[in-house]
Amino acid sequence: MDFGLSEEQQLIVDTTRAFVENELYPHEAEVERSGHLRPDLIAELKAKAIAAGLYAANMPAEVGGAGLDTVTWLLYEKELGRANYALHWTCVARPSNILLAGTPEQREKYLFPCIRGEKSDCLAMTEPGAGSDLRGMKASAVQDGDDWVLNGTKHFISHADIADFAIVFMASGEEDSSRGKRKRITAFFVDKGSRGFNVRDGYRNVSHRGYTNSILEFDDCRLPKEQVLGEVHKGFEVANSWLGATRLQVGATCLGRAERALGHAIEYAAQRQQFGQQIGKFQGVSFKLADMATELKAADLMVFEAGWKYDQGTVTDQDMAMAKLKATEVLAFVADEAIQIHGGMGLMDDLPLERIWRDARVERIWEGTSEIQRHIISRALLRAVGG
Repeated sequence: MDFGLSEEQQLIVDTTRAFVENELYPHEAEVERSGHLRPDLIAELKAKAIAAGLYAANMPAEVGGAGLDTVTWLLYEKELGRANYALHWTCVARPSNILLAGTPEQREKYLFPCIRGEKSDCLAMTEPGAGSDLRGMKASAVQDGDDWVLNGTKHFISHADIADFAIVFMASGEEDSSRGKRKRITAFFVDKGSRGFNVRDGYRNVSHRGYTNSILEFDDCRLPKEQVLGEVHKGFEVANSWLGATRLQVGATCLGRAERALGHAIEYAAQRQQFGQQIGKFQGVSFKLADMATELKAADLMVFEAGWKYDQGTVTDQDMAMAKLKATEVLAFVADEAIQIHGGMGLMDDLPLERIWRDARVERIWEGTSEIQRHIISRALLRAVGG
């Protein structure tokens, strides 16, 4: 494994970081204080991202994306992750790669408009009673002739309020398993405005202000069979095939924010004077910096090793779970220590540290909680010896 960046990778890193610092940072205070992204600001920044070649860069070249390998894509995600989440996710959108699982007709209707910035998607799995246990979902899809009828509720659905359509996972039947009956799942495209489909405001979130969540309600929402994504009853297979690297994406964006927090802590420790010297010369501060940098380096190596293995076709669920677990927990550690070094000023919104600290909390929950990641890791360890 070559740990150096190619010329192309360095260019992508430099271009993305410059965009983040020049175009996104200036709007962070507004979004943090209002909790809202203005439509005109979204349009302005989206146009700039498209012009810079950064929009939908996660997509393969053959469908109009940048065609980045996984390691390069994670480098790009890491740089975007430095900024307010709502700004970089909404204005420099990366359409869900599950769209690639669609039929040619579905690609024309959903995938290509998302890549061009004409439409946006959202992914709906979670329910009030089914978070980590997706097989426990109650929202249902029942076949009626050539149509499907959807009923139930989804919640915590990110940016559904501004999405043009949702990719919705519904319980569509049951099958026998070694543990008894379990739900079969089917994925559907549901257009905003479809009869029986309603999007309501979600919950106020302490993390990622401006990055909204919504409640989706389905009341006899009738869809033609052409709206099925993938095969009927094979929703989990679709998700597992196309959403595997999202945990690495979360890890990479966490690395970016952790680097930003560490940078502020180092600069402050070098400049702040107490008791006649820089506070960075006191072991109580200098050892914190050393621990922050060491833990961040370890998380960085784990994320990018998993990305490299993804490109080699050798990555395992354990690799990705370890990377996601380490990166999200290191972000929480670094953000907390950076605030401690700054003292009271660290909690003021003059600096991004209190935001990074708040935002860090959700990373250990979404895309699989830390407990789920530990379950994946321990299960792999035990299976290796027949346990």
